[in-house]
Amino acid sequence: MPHIARLFWILLLASLSPLALGERLRLVTDDWAPYVYQHEGQPRGIDYEVTTQVFKRLGVEVELQFLPWKRCLVMIKQGLADGILDIFQIESRQPYLVYAPEPLSEVEFVLFQAQARRHAVTQLKDLSGLTVGTSPGYTYGAAFSEASYFKREAAPTLEANFGKLMLGRIDLAITDRRVGHHLLNQLGLQRQVEELPLVISHQTQYLGLVRKPGREALALAFAEELQRFKQEPAYAAISGRYTSDTGNILNAVEQQESSTAR
Repeated sequence: MPHIARLFWILLLASLSPLALGERLRLVTDDWAPYVYQHEGQPRGIDYEVTTQVFKRLGVEVELQFLPWKRCLVMIKQGLADGILDIFQIESRQPYLVYAPEPLSEVEFVLFQAQARRHAVTQLKDLSGLTVGTSPGYTYGAAFSEASYFKREAAPTLEANFGKLMLGRIDLAITDRRVGHHLLNQLGLQRQVEELPLVISHQTQYLGLVRKPGREALALAFAEELQRFKQEPAYAAISGRYTSDTGNILNAVEQQESSTAR
């Protein structure tokens, strides 16, 4: 039965999608290490490698372009790219975006603080009077984004937010747990900045394709092949290569404000 289902999606993809004619799929995203990022001018990351492997199995060539996240969203809405990598599902995007229903990864937004300036934060109300560094084009859940008892201050990058944190210009910084520890490791700040236990929100990241003829079939074929790939040793090997860089940190403790989400 799995072979029959796979054949069905391949035939449907071939009959409906212009990609069957050899068109290259152009995806956009921003640096979001270790999920997807640039290293010496080349794309890397867990979700990048998984996505390219799955598309390779479907016979689809992928080109990835890195841009600021807000610009990525504008390009997708205007149909100036074919798809976007590692995006959250938002109902308002349904008219112009098709999601591959199988998620690429899960993220947890948490808070980071300088060890020299600790704050007792175990619930959202504990942020009262504090300033939290945020990143352009991201939202972190309605409870965090709509709260009026603390200040949200944007910086162009997560690296800039960690710099402001070290200088005492903000009290806390918010980002995905894995992304935060990865960058702290790269900056050599893992002994000076620590994660707080409060989880602000959980989100699921997907591949999104610009809505046009054939793209729904492509999204479904991608999801099915992704499900299959997740059961193989090659999938675990990709994840292991990137988590090994931050594994010790993760075991030790277990990027302008906007209404748009990743």
